[in-house]
Amino acid sequence: MLYIFIFFQLLFSSSTRAADFCVGDLMGPESPAGYSCKKPANVTVDDFVFSGLGKAGNTSNIIKAAVTPAFVAQFPGVNGLGISMARLDLAPDGVVPLHTHPGGSEILVVVQGTICAGFISSSANMVYLKTLKKGDVMVFPQGLLHFQLNGGGIPAIAFVSFSSPSPGLQITAFALFGNDLPSILVEKTTFLDDAQVKKLKAVLGGTG
Repeated sequence: MLYIFIFFQLLFSSSTRAADFCVGDLMGPESPAGYSCKKPANVTVDDFVFSGLGKAGNTSNIIKAAVTPAFVAQFPGVNGLGISMARLDLAPDGVVPLHTHPGGSEILVVVQGTICAGFISSSANMVYLKTLKKGDVMVFPQGLLHFQLNGGGIPAIAFVSFSSPSPGLQITAFALFGNDLPSILVEKTTFLDDAQVKKLKAVLGGTG
């Protein structure tokens, strides 16, 4: 009986340790289920710590915005846990254009300035829009088009959490005009004329 007790104790304690976490092995490929697990002997406390959210992102770009991600690719400890974070910096007039996160829902908390934010429902194209102040929190359901823009004259900062370690990102404007899809097809599918499409392709780096 003693041997049986020791056997099951070792079995269950081993299973518990194995199920505690799965730190992502970033040297391997990422799949829809995440990364494969690092060998336990190679896991360190640094896998569970990310220090990049304390520094402002570079907003000197076309949208005057910066997102600093703490996704699995930067923060392997969140692999398999269904969570991740990011920092959003918006200079005055900065905007994160309409975009989606196919892999997760988003919740945003404003810590400085004001941010005008909203999303569009997929069922009736209802718009849910609010100007958020410091301390306000807003949620954006998974996969829905949403945006954030600076609602005041000072830099705005928000911290964002996602329900996925790798939520993905597709910015609508770049998806339409930042690629090599022939202009004629863009015109047919967006109802824009040739001059408008070519202008937007030139601004956003598209060709065709």
